[in-house]
Formats: sequence, C-alpha cells, structure tokens
Amino acid sequence: MRRPALAGGRRFVIFLMVGGLNTAVGYSLFAAFILLGAGATVALAAATVLGVLFNFKSIGHLVFGNGDSRLLPRFVGVYTVQFLANLIALRGLENAGLSPLLAQLVILPPLSLGNFLLMRRLVFRPVDGAGRRRSDAALKKPADPL
Repeated sequence: MRRPALAGGRRFVIFLMVGGLNTAVGYSLFAAFILLGAGATVALAAATVLGVLFNFKSIGHLVFGNGDSRLLPRFVGVYTVQFLANLIALRGLENAGLSPLLAQLVILPPLSLGNFLLMRRLVFRPVDGAGRRRSDAALKKPADPL
C-alpha cells in the first residue's frame, strides 16, 4: 500500500532519521551475534543480511511509503553500489593519511545524499497504477475526480 508522497526536503530528513534507526539496529545485531559467541566475520555477515532486510522495510515504509518486496533486488543493488563507493573512498582517504574513523565521517554526508537519491530514483521511484514511472511533479497534482 502506497502513502501520499512527501515533499523532497521532508523526505530527506525522515531518511536521515530512519538511517539512524537502521544504524542502531545493525550495530545491535552485530553486537548480539558477538555476545552469542560468533566470530566477527560471521557476526558481520549475519548482521548485514538481517540489517539490509530491516533497512528495506524501514526505508520503504517510513521514507517512501512503499514496502513492496518486489523492489528488494533493486534495493540490494543500490546497497552494493554504495558499499563499493564507500570502500573506494575509505581506502583513498586512508591512503591520504586520514584515520578510518575520520575518513568515514568525511564520507558519510555525500554517501547519505547519494544513497537517498539512488533510492528515490532507482528503487522507490513513483509509479502510476499501470506501473509506469511518474514524475515527482505528477505526484503533487490532485487526482482527477472523473
């Protein structure tokens, strides 16, 4: 079930807030697996898989008003691209002398904006009843009563 569209700026703020929730959930999953005795690699893999599924539902429902499971492959694709971009930028900044923690702080703002734009355009893009992509402007027009 789709909700009415939010204005772009408000949607981005909600995206950032949901991102904070998603980060807390992902870290909590990782910590839980570690505390249950899993190794770091297993804990990371399990937390990532479960975290992506949680993120898909939270971002889909709370930010874009669409939790259609058929969008999951595109969502995973965007996450994969974002991971690779993050990795490349992180290594580049580390090679330039930044610590990993500082480098990740530098990367986070442009990565968050890029993630939002990719999610909005490639995953949760507006569609009409026939499945055709609609422009954002079309979403703001009132429905024709006839």
